[in-house]
This record gives sequence, structure tokens and C-alpha cells, in this order.
Amino acid sequence: MRRYISACTYKLVAVVLLLMVSLASSAQVKFFTFQKDSIPVFRGFAVSFDLVGAGLLLLSDAGQYEGALRINLHDEWFPIVELGYGKADHMEEATQIAYKTSAPYFRVGIDRNLLKDKHGKNRLYGGIRYAFTSYKVDIFRPEFSDPTWLWPVSYEIMGAPCKHHWLEVVLGLDAKIFGPLHLGWSVRYKRRLSHSEEGDFGNTWYVPGYGKYGDTRLGGTFNVIIDI
Repeated sequence: MRRYISACTYKLVAVVLLLMVSLASSAQVKFFTFQKDSIPVFRGFAVSFDLVGAGLLLLSDAGQYEGALRINLHDEWFPIVELGYGKADHMEEATQIAYKTSAPYFRVGIDRNLLKDKHGKNRLYGGIRYAFTSYKVDIFRPEFSDPTWLWPVSYEIMGAPCKHHWLEVVLGLDAKIFGPLHLGWSVRYKRRLSHSEEGDFGNTWYVPGYGKYGDTRLGGTFNVIIDI
């Protein structure tokens, strides 16, 4: 079943990538046209760093460091690659079960400037991402007394391999501060495509780049952006 889901996911990703290439190469596709003016198509690129994930990593038991590279096409279309490294080191107070993982992840996608004035200082984005991570998880519980037999027992899973594919729908705002410096906010809706972390130990508590289970359908970023 997992092999079937994985094969379907790879086919879906291939179709999405082929669609993006065909849209970029065909000037006659109405969905991917540029506003007619004297502004050149290639307008440079920007690098950014997310402060929300870094803040969570510093102040809580899970978070991520994340940066992005965004290409500017005519101030309208923005192909983007996001790379990050997620970490978690958590213990449930009620059960005393500890969870630990760390791994890189990536997202690739495209945004569109939704404002009528495409070349203004500020931008309103709508976009989509495909994301993937492959990671290993440690789950363990310190030795405790069995409630029935009263002998000491423990629970331990070390280095269990996991994979996670998902899509994100993005709505974001980019505001120019001065010079090449921008600040950006985004809200994201996440939809899991397939995963392999459900096994004898069930769902993992945290997925690098995706977030914690149970409250991860919506997410957000606050980015410091530099035009180059």
C-alpha cells in the first residue's frame, strides 16, 4: 500500500513539474502571461530567512531554520525554492515518552503577485509549494514499573526511517522597508500527500518543515528579504 501511495506521489510531482515548465515556456498560455510594458522579464532574485521557525526553535522544543531563494519574473511570477533544517526534542509530561529528530527539508513552487500595480513597492502573493523531507526519529520512555506485573519495563525505538510529502497553498505580503530590504509575512495551508512514519509507533510527534501533528494544517512565516 505504501509503495502504491509513493508511486502515485512521484507521478503527481512529475505532472506538477511538467505543468510548471510548460507554463513557463508557453507565452500563449493565458494563465502564465506577463503584463505588457517596457519592464524586462528577468528582474533579479531575492534571498530570505524565516524568523518564526528560528524563534520557535530557540523558545520551544521544536522548530526550524529556513531560508529561500526567489526569482523575480517581471514583478509578476516568482519561482521559489525553500530549504530548511527542522529539529525537535520533546517529552510528554503525562506519559514520559520522549521524542527526538532532526533533518533537512525542501519546498519548491511558484508565487504570483495579485496586485494590479505589479511594479509597486509592495506585493500580495498567492502561490503553491510541493514539499518533502526524509528523517529518522528516536522515541523512548525511561524505565517504569509495569502496572499489572510490577516488573521494570522500558520503551525504545531508535533511528526509525520516515518520509513525508505534502503540498502548501500560500498567501503572503511583501513590504519594502528601504533599499533592498523587505519584510514578508505568509499564511500557509498544508495538505499531506503521503507519508511513511506510521508503523509500530504510530504518527511521529513532529515532521521537519511540516510541524507538529494535530495543529499543522495552518502555518505561517515572517521573513527578512534582501533583493539581489
